[in-house]
Amino acid sequence: MTSVVRKGATSRARLRRRVLAFTATGAAALFVLLTVSLTTGEMSIPATTALRALVGLGDPGDVLVVQQFRAPRSVAAIVAGAGLGAAGCVLQRLFRNPLASPDVMGVTGGASLGAVALIAAGASQTLIPLGALGGGLLAALLLGVFAWRSGLAVTRLVLTGLAVQAGLAAAVNLMIVRFPAELAGSALQWTTGSVYGRTWPEVWGAAGAMVLALTAALVLHRRLAVLDLGDDSAGALGLNTSTARLQLMVIAVVLASLAAALAGPVTFVALAVPHIVRFVTGPPTAASLALASLTGAVLLLASDLVVQHLLPIEGLPVGAVTATLGAPWLLVLMFRQSSPVQRSHA
Repeated sequence: MTSVVRKGATSRARLRRRVLAFTATGAAALFVLLTVSLTTGEMSIPATTALRALVGLGDPGDVLVVQQFRAPRSVAAIVAGAGLGAAGCVLQRLFRNPLASPDVMGVTGGASLGAVALIAAGASQTLIPLGALGGGLLAALLLGVFAWRSGLAVTRLVLTGLAVQAGLAAAVNLMIVRFPAELAGSALQWTTGSVYGRTWPEVWGAAGAMVLALTAALVLHRRLAVLDLGDDSAGALGLNTSTARLQLMVIAVVLASLAAALAGPVTFVALAVPHIVRFVTGPPTAASLALASLTGAVLLLASDLVVQHLLPIEGLPVGAVTATLGAPWLLVLMFRQSSPVQRSHA
């Protein structure tokens, strides 16, 4: 008995060390990437000068470039990546499916449709995030209605989500094709995802709402952990599983919709991040959600730097890079998920 207790204590200590090492590495990587994003471009700026310019010190030209052009784009990538990472983590645990993510299940498609609809109506730029949030909630509602009417099990909701996502993406493309030329350019980011041209009002508004949503997700983490035990066990412990699942679903949709409002329908990030976190830290814990946010921020900011400085095509949106990475990743996950089923029938 004593040896079992010692092994358990040793295992927990190892997990804490992995989590701390992963957190420190992620924070350091994020700082390095942010510094690179502020210093590189058509006009190269030394790191110390860029960091001083970020807080308004130094040459007015450097301050203008850093504060008004580079920093909003970088912070937008960090905020959107954090939201996507957390949303993917919640959805995959909620549906117990490694393929569940906002871009697979239709949420980002709905957010894109809401944003593009407001652009078509000539709404103010400040209302676009509200349109994206409403569109994401609409997609979640459609997913729930179709699943309920079809009597689908939780494990098959991803298939319904793929259908919803395809339909919403087709609607977005149709609207953009019918747009006048001057509107098509502003709506183009909603087909692939981009953080180009973000402004501080957009970034701070999304960041404030994202902090509230992440806080709510952390507060409800205990319910998510109980749901991991299965509906029967969760019910036996006194948890109303339907209410808890609905609350967590709404939070995940809000996180993904806020990210889409800031960066458009960026794919792959929400799908891959939970797998990366599980690979490093093992089974999900209370720290998994925070680590998923950190990893998502690092991944999206790194992808945006690749778009800006390593690819020969100018103006390529960050969503094109993440989608290129996401397509083979999705195929691998689908193969791994279907292999046990195929072997069981063999």
